[in-house]
Amino acid sequence: MRKIIAVLMMMMCGLVNAQTAKEIIDKNIELSGGLTNWKLLNTVMLQGRVTLGINDEYPIKIYQQRPNLSKTSIIIGKKETAIEGYDGKKGYAMNYANNRLQEYPNYIAESFDNDFIDWESKGFEAKYLGKEKVGNTYCHKVQLTKNVNTSFYYFDTKNYQLLKEVKKDESLVYSDYKKVGSLMMPFRIESSSAKKDSDYVILINKIETNRVFPENTFKF
Repeated sequence: MRKIIAVLMMMMCGLVNAQTAKEIIDKNIELSGGLTNWKLLNTVMLQGRVTLGINDEYPIKIYQQRPNLSKTSIIIGKKETAIEGYDGKKGYAMNYANNRLQEYPNYIAESFDNDFIDWESKGFEAKYLGKEKVGNTYCHKVQLTKNVNTSFYYFDTKNYQLLKEVKKDESLVYSDYKKVGSLMMPFRIESSSAKKDSDYVILINKIETNRVFPENTFKF
């Protein structure tokens, strides 16, 4: 009898965790603008400054368009230079050894939406892992798993804003949220990795949404 009760309790805990994870994700989407408004978002352009390492700082522009088109450019001497992107078929990144943009066959394009938008239909499993601090803020920690890929998301327990995202090779910290149209978006993004060779901080001063980009925007 004790074993049966223990098994039932474990099953119930699993159900509660899954439901709680779903509720947290749903709350984040609701309070950040709503699922409909996120799905109506087709393009984003971010402008600001990026700091690489300690002293290297450049103006930056990031273009994104559904379903996975992207281009990141830095401005040097008033000239916009692409350093990374995906044109829908091929991925490109700057080879700093010869200072040239080159094609990368194994480039993995990121989806326009975060994984937790429509996570169930994408085949992810969600699990609530309890509360954990990000800096001085208590967060709900949610794990998303698909096949062998696992990511962790940290949502502020008070306003459900996404404060941190941990992937296999990178951690992203989001802050300075502001309203852009109907959506709440972070204006500060900090990336760190175990290797520390690609760490950066982006301070955004302008975000434009649903802008129609020129046809050659994602040509490299």
